Amino acid sequence: MEIAKITSKGQITIPVDVRRKMNLKDGDKVIFIEQSGRYYVENAALVAINRMQEAFAGEAERVGLTDEHDIVDMVKEIRRDRLEKR
Repeated sequence: MEIAKITSKGQITIPVDVRRKMNLKDGDKVIFIEQSGRYYVENAALVAINRMQEAFAGEAERVGLTDEHDIVDMVKEIRRDRLEKR
C-alpha cells in the first residue's frame, strides 16, 4: 500500500513504485474511474487503446482481412485511390 499527500492545489505525487507498475512516464495522463463507489486510477493511454481494440473487435474478419498481407494490400489500394483523385 502506498500513500500520497494532496497539496493545496489538489495535486498528488504518484509514488515511484506505483508509476513503474502502471508504466507511467513523465507527461503521461491518468484517468480516474468510479465503479460502485470506489475509484481506480488507470493509465489513460492504455485505457484508450483497450477501448479502441474492443470497438474494432471482429472488424478485420468482417471486411475480409485474414493476415498482414491483406492489410498491406488494402493500404496500397487506398493510397492508389487517393493518388488517382489528386
